[in-house]
Amino acid sequence: MPYTAEKPPLRRSIEELRATIPGWGVDLDPADRPGIPNQRFAPEITGAHWDFPERQPELWPRERSPEHKFLTPVFGTSCPPKGLSGAIRKFAYRYSEGRSSHWLLLVAADRVDVFESRITSALSGRPDNVVAETGVQYEWKRHGVRSRMGRHRADVKHQWIDPLITMAPYLLAGYGAYSLGRAIVRGVNGTSGGVRVPDYLAGATSGASGAGTRREHTVSYPAGAGAGRDQADVYSATASNAAHFRDRPAAHSTGAPPRREAPAPRRDPRDPGY
Repeated sequence: MPYTAEKPPLRRSIEELRATIPGWGVDLDPADRPGIPNQRFAPEITGAHWDFPERQPELWPRERSPEHKFLTPVFGTSCPPKGLSGAIRKFAYRYSEGRSSHWLLLVAADRVDVFESRITSALSGRPDNVVAETGVQYEWKRHGVRSRMGRHRADVKHQWIDPLITMAPYLLAGYGAYSLGRAIVRGVNGTSGGVRVPDYLAGATSGASGAGTRREHTVSYPAGAGAGRDQADVYSATASNAAHFRDRPAAHSTGAPPRREAPAPRRDPRDPGY
């Protein structure tokens, strides 16, 4: 078995493996290995001989790739899975390491973990200092700009998008908080039990002038069961008036009474000329 010091025998020959697996056996020749001749397997000299080491107890199910039969004798992590990011990480290990789904899920879990950490630090009363963590202040103190000129640094290629990736979550969160607060303020300052009607419709029903404006009037309704019916009546009245007075700004500006046109006669569908 591959978990012991002895090399397990091959189930298939070297020629068969090379024919079926592209790139297999590229380091079989000792001359192709960069560690030769320094690499030596001499357990009698170093004393590092063992058959199967003592295994660390697995107190709860840990993550491992399907390629492995069980965990290594010693395992651990400084960032144990937690929250939604931990659930995504555990789900990622259902797929083989040779599939892109495995790595894409791990990348997504890392991004979710960053978001969870930001929220946790903000709720704890000690939010992260985004400006200090990015190190942008040292760009001007420690020759950051000059170090990127003519040095062929790899990070210069994605430097233009780094500020957007770093600050975009905070900008979106700030805009969301602003929109929510604005909606709450509008709801508090609005009239309860009323509907806002444009000024040109309100002026048409009352004979007032000012058809060219877009100011809104608040129509209040009495409290009770009839409020919904009254509101529906106002909607129907304003909709019908809009058809007659929307295209006549001159009549409203002069104060002349609006002229109602007779509705078109209804035709019988059974009429051959319908």
